[in-house]
Amino acid sequence: MSQIRQSVCFGNFLRRDLSATTLIQAAAEIGYASIEMLPEEHWQQVKDCGLDIACVVGHASLPDGLNKRENHDRIEAELLAKIAAAAAWGIGSLIVFSGNRESRSEQEGRDNCIMGLLRVKDAAETAGVTLCMELLNSKVDHPDYQCDRTPWGVEVCRGVDSTHVRLLYDIYHMQIMEGDLIRTIDTYGEWFGHYHTAGNPGRQDLDLEQEIYYPPVMAAIQRSGYDGFVGHEFRPKADPVTALRAAYDTCHINDNA
Repeated sequence: MSQIRQSVCFGNFLRRDLSATTLIQAAAEIGYASIEMLPEEHWQQVKDCGLDIACVVGHASLPDGLNKRENHDRIEAELLAKIAAAAAWGIGSLIVFSGNRESRSEQEGRDNCIMGLLRVKDAAETAGVTLCMELLNSKVDHPDYQCDRTPWGVEVCRGVDSTHVRLLYDIYHMQIMEGDLIRTIDTYGEWFGHYHTAGNPGRQDLDLEQEIYYPPVMAAIQRSGYDGFVGHEFRPKADPVTALRAAYDTCHINDNA
């Protein structure tokens, strides 16, 4: 089976006076394969520690995204620049956002997202960079966000029809919106280009005080044939390095599994 590679979402753990250097070095020592979603000023430091950069954000902004046609010129320019940078640095994925509905129907929002992604899909394919539209919950954290259900996101991917346009399946967000995580991964796993974790409720550690039992979820991801990265995006309750070590152990699947 493929081996899941774990990644650290940089901003969530850069706290409690922890420096970027200490965080990056600690992640490498624990066994993480990647640091993601971090400013370009730290990219070389990550590479120097032998780690990958799984993904970075591709455009501004989360609520004002691809579901508005008037944003397409701006987002195309931003994505083309980020695709070039990602290719130069060996970054495999860029995160893209649907934006908030703002009274748009599901069909209109879907069609606009497809239209916007079609403008940059050839560049992404040529560069070998995957554009991952993030699934987020609109119930708690991101009211009115449009890409808040897996089937809707899959329709967008199917409409673009590119192996380099996929979804970022955020396990925390989709537990809130849909639940049924393992069945969803079994059904739609081919459309997922990246994963994020966090405990629910609270978006904190992957411990026994929250409702998601991560080991079988990780097993489902592995079973799907996914060989990319799973990024931890939770807010640690206490020491960030201790929390990262515990999350790594929780989600690690033995090479012989």
